[in-house]
Amino acid sequence: MRIGVFICHCGKNIAGVLDIKRLVEEAAKLKDVAYATDYVYLCSEPGQKEIQQKIKELELTHVVIAACSPKMHATTFARAVEEVGLNPYLLEIANIREQCSWVHHDAPEEATEKALEIIRAAVAKVSLAKPLAPITVPLTRKVLVIGGGIAGIQAALDIANGGFEVYLVERSPSLGGHMAQLSETFPTLDCSSCILTPRMVEVARHPNIHLFTYAEVKNVEGIVGQYKVTIEQKPRYVDPDKCTGCGDCAEACPVIVPNEFDQGLGARKAVYVPFPQAVPLVYTIDLEHCLNTKRLIVCEQCYHACGPKAINYLMEPKEIEIEVGAIVLATGYDLLPLEALKEYGGGIYPDVLSGLEFERLLSASGPTGGIVRRPSDGKIPKRVVFIQCAGSRDPEHGCPYCSKICCMYTAKHALLYKHAVPDGEAYVFYIDVRAAGKRYEEFVQRVMEEERIVYLRGKVSKVFQRKDKLVVWGVDTLSGMAVEIEADMVVLATAIVPSKNTADLAKLLKAPIDEFGFLNEVHPKLRPVESSAMGIYLAGAAQAPKDIPDTVSQASAAASKVLGLFSQEELSLEPIKAEVNLENCDGCAYCVDVCPFDAITLVVEEDGHKHVEVKKALCQGCGCCMATCPKEGINVAGFTLNQLKAQIHALLKEDEDD
Repeated sequence: MRIGVFICHCGKNIAGVLDIKRLVEEAAKLKDVAYATDYVYLCSEPGQKEIQQKIKELELTHVVIAACSPKMHATTFARAVEEVGLNPYLLEIANIREQCSWVHHDAPEEATEKALEIIRAAVAKVSLAKPLAPITVPLTRKVLVIGGGIAGIQAALDIANGGFEVYLVERSPSLGGHMAQLSETFPTLDCSSCILTPRMVEVARHPNIHLFTYAEVKNVEGIVGQYKVTIEQKPRYVDPDKCTGCGDCAEACPVIVPNEFDQGLGARKAVYVPFPQAVPLVYTIDLEHCLNTKRLIVCEQCYHACGPKAINYLMEPKEIEIEVGAIVLATGYDLLPLEALKEYGGGIYPDVLSGLEFERLLSASGPTGGIVRRPSDGKIPKRVVFIQCAGSRDPEHGCPYCSKICCMYTAKHALLYKHAVPDGEAYVFYIDVRAAGKRYEEFVQRVMEEERIVYLRGKVSKVFQRKDKLVVWGVDTLSGMAVEIEADMVVLATAIVPSKNTADLAKLLKAPIDEFGFLNEVHPKLRPVESSAMGIYLAGAAQAPKDIPDTVSQASAAASKVLGLFSQEELSLEPIKAEVNLENCDGCAYCVDVCPFDAITLVVEEDGHKHVEVKKALCQGCGCCMATCPKEGINVAGFTLNQLKAQIHALLKEDEDD
């Protein structure tokens, strides 16, 4: 065995803290190490060539690279050693940057000692490594896109235009998501519907897209390349093949309820389409508010009004099973409920609105036809206060992050309000203005300077009612003066939070979420649209707050990842899978119970002997089984118990015989 140790400077990231010369000297003394050296940037092309040259020259059998996180460059180095004939699983990465130099930059001597221990452990582990071969599985070249907002629409169209079948599932009766609720979009003030509706129609007409609206994903089984998905199609109680979208049923319906699409500011009937440009333009009966129930039909007015006889009160939910090779999650976002912002009068005073509610007032298709009116009395507000960071950047509300789009849409709201009410006054309370997109800063400057919108730098402490006015107490931190404004309306830029079904879907797909509930990517810079669950890709605000351009860009990026995956006839999987040692396994089945991927089954032979069996395609190499087994009857290839023990002995500076 001839092990080569290569230590990277990573510029000054590592070499600026650690004693590289000492690391090389000590590494060269380790058992089975035939060569040790250092290089400024091992990930560079010359650095990789140096590794390859030494493998060939010195006939190295195993390699340790002490550098940055394996998340960053493990694939880079694996390809480099494979090109010169070394099995990539005889390579070990010792992370001496993130786990050492970065976190101990103020203690270089101790950090160097720790780096030596990390390298020593890596050498011990790789000395027991064995060559592994990838596992190949069939690839179903179809994709499921969950979410029919602009992210899901863009991803679906890009994949479908690439020649592959797409199943697009949206839980509401129509495509469009939150973008369909907007009046205009910043910074160009394009009509939202004018941009979105043609794409919605294109999705509905595309021969490669199977559209399921008013539907939800109920179950997902299998692995990347071979997912089996169950979709529940909820009953509309209106036959989509017969409905012409004429609206006669809605005119006849006697039940009026708040319209969710208008954020409760407008009304709809119990049989409805969410908005005039809905796709598909098929009516849905809301059985929760309809006078009829599943067991009792007391009202048939919509049935008699419907010329094509599309009304069917007896429709039942249907389950549709599909097979796909990849899944794109585009589940969008929700807003922090107004009720969580009591200090601003949220949920208490009807004239305290969220940004999305104000959008509906501004929209020509909204409840007031684009005329800005107070919900409380219908009067046109002559003074409006906009409060930014309402919940965002606020740990007390569980949203310490920036919601990214609020500065821009508040500027848009103020501008559109001034256009709608020229003699009105608009005030914006802000902490700072974050306008980082193309033409964004110019847009904000236009609002401040040309439209004469008053921006007050400071936080609002309280909003309360005084007669028919809303009193806003705040402070202007630039002047140090307390501010009191009597307003007719207050609009809160509430924090963006994950949509309510994101956590359930993530659990179903075994895709990780971050501490705030957004979907988590593998690497924020190098793999921003990939989940650590293979074959699961992320698009739009499901991953973090985003504006429309960023959402569309990420959706196209996710689509490109799917197209790259589908460029293969079959899929090659990592061989880091659980392996059963039949000599030790007694069939206790502890590992079966803990496996989160249902990859292990208990086998009972004819003679009564029991043992477990691993379905390699399902196994994700998590190691739960290995940690549970009391007999060392199961190991994860590449991370065997013997390798882990060797690492521990090396860290403790012990011989294995001690």
